[in-house]
Amino acid sequence: MFKYLCLNPISKVGTEKFSKDYAQTESIAEADGILVRSAAMHDMELPDNLLAVARAGAGVNNIPLDKCAEKGIVVFNTPGANANGVKELVIAGMLLASRDVIGGIEWVIENQDKEDIAKAAEKAKKNFAGTEVRDKKLGIIGLGAIGVKVANVAKYLGMEVYGYDPYVSVDAAWNLNRDVKHALNVDEIYENCDIITIHVPLVDATKGMINKEAIEKMKDGVILLNFARDLLVDEKAVLDGITAGKVRKYVSDFPNPVTAGKEGCIVIPHLGASTEESEDNCAKMAVEELMDYLENGNIINSVNYPKCDMGICTQAGRVAIFHKNIANMITKFTACFGDNGINISDMTNKSKGEVAYTMLDIETPASEDIIQTLSSIPGVFRVRVIK
Repeated sequence: MFKYLCLNPISKVGTEKFSKDYAQTESIAEADGILVRSAAMHDMELPDNLLAVARAGAGVNNIPLDKCAEKGIVVFNTPGANANGVKELVIAGMLLASRDVIGGIEWVIENQDKEDIAKAAEKAKKNFAGTEVRDKKLGIIGLGAIGVKVANVAKYLGMEVYGYDPYVSVDAAWNLNRDVKHALNVDEIYENCDIITIHVPLVDATKGMINKEAIEKMKDGVILLNFARDLLVDEKAVLDGITAGKVRKYVSDFPNPVTAGKEGCIVIPHLGASTEESEDNCAKMAVEELMDYLENGNIINSVNYPKCDMGICTQAGRVAIFHKNIANMITKFTACFGDNGINISDMTNKSKGEVAYTMLDIETPASEDIIQTLSSIPGVFRVRVIK
């Protein structure tokens, strides 16, 4: 019986996928797996029995990835599960920034008691006139699950779309509208586009990438959209750009004191993935990833360990080993089984940065002595017997 802990409310559409072999617990000390959304985990004590953490969403800033990796705890996320919800809000943000719909609605509220409000509106509406997005140039930085969807919708809206992503995946490339112009460097986006939206992960290389220097390269009156992470943008530089007339509007899904209520800023209370469908999709994917790992040892969509899938074990046993990505580890593992007369019928080894993951299907169950020997090899974090 596997036990799972929910650190945040998780959609029942997801948790109902757990089989009768799973039970929910309220104690982290009992949990084999954790389901989480936004709960902060950095200061949590992670028990030795914890095997995996599944984040029902894409961002994992709230999870101590390195600490988990060193304990052999796999951290999953759910890339693409909420992409449609975010895509729709990005398009909405672009339209709100292009047409002063918000200003017009506020005018109506302020003048709601006027009997001649309809007549007054005809005179006032010129103050809220905007521009259409058709034929405008949209620059998309990051062509992942969300960026590709935004690009494809923008093409249907009649926009000229530029995309920049030096690491675009094969799947993303296949799904991308063939008329999207591939920018060779990010400056091409800055210099040519009327509207720019960013969809990259927050890492050291991308933190504050939309800064004073980047903004200076942009066209006058540029609209900036940030539905990825607030720290990707130097928002004080954006406010200076708004004051100088360089930036027409800044749309962000991340409220903070820097931009909330400021002139030229449309700040949304982190609603990107806050749809019923997105929460259901993320929950379902997180549960499926967790179950496949706990039952079979397969790793799909992990952020701290490599992808590794051997399907369902049909042999007498399966052993999974988490270890440092250093030389001669495979030799030591196979020698351990060979010295005990156990034949390995199938094996896979994958690495990700400084860590690696090895799965071995064996024709005879591994004894406790063999597991102890494997665990004692320098560089091994954890050994799991799957079957």
